[in-house]
Amino acid sequence: MKLLFSFVTGLFLLFQSSDLEALRNSYSKANLSNENTKNFIELAGKKSSSDAVTSAYKAAAKVLEAKVTTEKNKRKSFVQNGATSLESIIKSNPNNAELRVIRMSVQENIPKIVGYYKNLKEDKTFLISNYSKQNTELKSYIKQFAAQSKTMTASEKASFK
Repeated sequence: MKLLFSFVTGLFLLFQSSDLEALRNSYSKANLSNENTKNFIELAGKKSSSDAVTSAYKAAAKVLEAKVTTEKNKRKSFVQNGATSLESIIKSNPNNAELRVIRMSVQENIPKIVGYYKNLKEDKTFLISNYSKQNTELKSYIKQFAAQSKTMTASEKASFK
């Protein structure tokens, strides 16, 4: 019985991590084109998990929806709803580095006129300070994000080894 339970648990974790990997990959490409943005929004919308990281990607998808919507009067509400959701998730999980990467990338890529950019320094400091505590997959993801970050200096980018 224990063997069966271990096997089922292992399969669950394997599929859960591949779902997360798919979200990460899609999100990292979302800003490259409107088609990639739409693909990410669709993928995030299909995820039924309610864990903090998946919920944060769904919140980011809401913000990105403002970029591709044809209804200009809905853009502001997409950004507000997504940002409010993301802030709430981070407030409940302040020590989760992946949530900080998501927020930082949203804030770096949203027009400054929107006013959602106040956590960039805080998130950057958090990521630099907590990078060594992350698992290998997340370290790789953080390093990939840092390499293309508009906020991090060259020496800060180099600190992600």
